[in-house]
Amino acid sequence: MNSAMALAYRSGLLLLLLCLAPAVHAQQTWYVATNGADSPGRGSEAMPFATITYALDQSSGGDVILVEPGVYNGRIRIRGQFTPDVTIRSRQPYRAQLRHSSTVLTIYDGSVGVSGVAIEGFDIAHSGAGAEPLVVQMQSESTQVTERITLRDNILHDSFNNDILKINNGARQIRILGNLFYNQTGSDEHIDINSVEDVLVEGNVFFNDFAASGRVNGNNTSSYIVIKDSNAAGDAYLGARDIRVRRNVFLNWQGSSGSNFLLCGEDGTANFEAFDLLIENNLMLGNAPNTMRAAFGAKGCRDVVFRNNTVVGDLPSLAFAMRLNREGSNPQLQNIQFYNNIWSDPGGSMDDFSDTPPADTQSFTLDNNLYYNGGNAIPMDGSELVNVDDDSAAVLGDPELPLQTGLITPVWNATSQTFGGGHTRIADAFQHLAANFGRPAPGGAAVAAGRVDQTPADDILGLPRGAGRTIGAAEPANADRVFYSGFEG
Repeated sequence: MNSAMALAYRSGLLLLLLCLAPAVHAQQTWYVATNGADSPGRGSEAMPFATITYALDQSSGGDVILVEPGVYNGRIRIRGQFTPDVTIRSRQPYRAQLRHSSTVLTIYDGSVGVSGVAIEGFDIAHSGAGAEPLVVQMQSESTQVTERITLRDNILHDSFNNDILKINNGARQIRILGNLFYNQTGSDEHIDINSVEDVLVEGNVFFNDFAASGRVNGNNTSSYIVIKDSNAAGDAYLGARDIRVRRNVFLNWQGSSGSNFLLCGEDGTANFEAFDLLIENNLMLGNAPNTMRAAFGAKGCRDVVFRNNTVVGDLPSLAFAMRLNREGSNPQLQNIQFYNNIWSDPGGSMDDFSDTPPADTQSFTLDNNLYYNGGNAIPMDGSELVNVDDDSAAVLGDPELPLQTGLITPVWNATSQTFGGGHTRIADAFQHLAANFGRPAPGGAAVAAGRVDQTPADDILGLPRGAGRTIGAAEPANADRVFYSGFEG
């Protein structure tokens, strides 16, 4: 082959390879506005679409959908499969309000499944009383999986029927990061994590303040978070698994006296309702006068680790620390572990430490936790399985946590565009609560007293732990420590 023929051959081969190579998609930004229209050829800033669902249907992996301020009424169907993720973002934080008299966001598709979607910066709620159940639901349907879904920096509030967020029926790889939750309805939750795998709940704020929404507090709502399996073998998973709840703030209890800030298991099924759970670096503030069952609850679960959580305040409760029990046909609890937690009632009103029937738990560990009851003795009850004397490395002393005077619930005011306390972003409200009510004094009994091999690498503020490893959710206050707002993701 002469040189001219060789050059022609190589040029032809190169052209063929270029034709066969997959096209590289250039990231597209789409726009949605209340005055837009859903039709081909639109979606620009000057000519926006009218709905998020239509914008999603035009999108490819890596695209961004910017939603202009305004009220968007009606169900929004989140659908499509994307790699990398499509991001749906309120162009101005919390100014795009999503409302419906039924489920506002449905994140599932029985025909092909849903994957690779991030939803950021919205104000999401029911439109008012009489709504159908749920504010947001993500689930798999049949064999069509919902996966790789992220909710980040959203205000999710005021369900008038059932849960605010339900993650169920085989969904997986779900990330709930830096959101604000308040005011569910009835015997339901802020988040129901139900028969799913690989869910991370991190950096969120959970509370109730019904009066701030013009509603009556009936003290009848359920736990802020429940992790369970209601349908046994009815989907891909028998038991919720690989769930991490970390670096969150819980406060202002206005629920039932039979419910918890966080509960593992609930429905009394014959199988383990949840397993392989990690609950760490959470701050639970007892700033309200309403009675709860206990800060932590577990029933019909196994392999659950509670570590470096801080429960502090008056916290009227039937058991200050925990309730471990069985419901219905539940098996005995197995391998329930508590390390490096703070249970502190500075006012000395703790009158019951645990509610733990001996027959309901097969195995547990209580090690290197801090206990404080305002100088009074920690309550002991020989009829309960778990007592402070089960902790051979117990730390008895004052962690010197800040008092909760002046605490303001961070309810969102859409008119002033601020949260209670004057903050303009969820991350700022989170930082304020964690830093001002969760950090012990440098001389407190929790400092440098943690069990090192059971201490997370970071604290509730995302800061690296010191060499001494403090018990509880936060390292002590230090002017040199800068807040880090990032999440594990």
